[in-house]
Formats: sequence, structure tokens, C-alpha cells
Amino acid sequence: MQKIISEATVLEEVKKAITETLTIDKESVKPESSIIKDLGAESLDFLDINYRLEQTFGIKMARHFILEHIEEMFGEGSAIDENSQLTDKAITLLKIRMGDSLPELRPGMDMDEVPTLITVQSLTSGVMDILDSLPEKCSACGNSAWKSDANVRIKCGSCGEYATFANGDDLIKAWLTKIQNEKKIF
Repeated sequence: MQKIISEATVLEEVKKAITETLTIDKESVKPESSIIKDLGAESLDFLDINYRLEQTFGIKMARHFILEHIEEMFGEGSAIDENSQLTDKAITLLKIRMGDSLPELRPGMDMDEVPTLITVQSLTSGVMDILDSLPEKCSACGNSAWKSDANVRIKCGSCGEYATFANGDDLIKAWLTKIQNEKKIF
């Protein structure tokens, strides 16, 4: 399906949400910037950033990080060991999910270091994943006439209903199930 909202538009909205939350200059926000290490966000700031993105795009961001979903789906200790360190299997999954762009990901890494790896680009990718869950047809009228409203909200061109998307947590769970079925990591 053709992207109705471009990644460039999503990136700009992510930058806007970050700059408004952290009251920082937009020019300092680069795609590769760590939201914590480079931009100074704290854990509570993520709630505000996510809320702004949800309001902008009409989506529901993930409430839990992938490690929590791994633990929930595959059992306690599957992602984080008794010393709060990442397991080999957690690293394997994170590298599949995030690519090899994070050389600092390593088994034995303290779980508290993981949030520092979230970048502007990885947050943008998370929003894009949710937007990619756009159903083929409108649930209200059954037509396939999606269009963007002010470049950030998707609505039906036939009946005017706003699109509904899978939420971020459900998408992570579906991805973990798919990867487990394909690669048998656990």
C-alpha cells in the first residue's frame, strides 16, 4: 500500500513533539540523536512525547518496551536475567528489530542502558510501523478511499471517518510471534 503520510512528515512531527516537550531548539534534533543522551529527555518526557504523537496522528504508541513483551510472552528471564542484564536472546531480537545500527547492543548490557539507545529515527520508525497498520478498507463504510487530513491524520475520503490503527503494543507482540515462528529463538 502506498504511504499516505511520508516518513519525512513523520520525522518532522517527531522532532516537533520532542522540541515542544523538552523546550529545545529544533536544529539540535537530528535523526541519529539519542533522545536521552543527546537531547536530555527523562523517562517521564517519553510519556509527553508519545502523547503528542498520538494526538497528532490519531494512533496509540506502545506502552511497553519490547523487552517487557519478550518477558511476558516467553517467560521471566528470557530477555532480562536475574542481574538486570540483557540475555543473548534479547540482543538477537533487538538486533533483528533495530538492525545492526546499534553496535553497543551486547549480551550482559544493563537493561537501564537500553532506553538511551532510542533515537529520533527509531521513534519515527515506531510511528511509521503503526501507520503501516492502516486497514485496506474503512471500517465505517467499507470503501478504500484513504487520504490525509492536514498531512498527519488519515481519514476516509468517502465517509470522513478517521482511520483506526493497531496499537504499538499489539504490533510488537505480533512481530515477536512472527519472528518466533520463523526463527524459533525461544
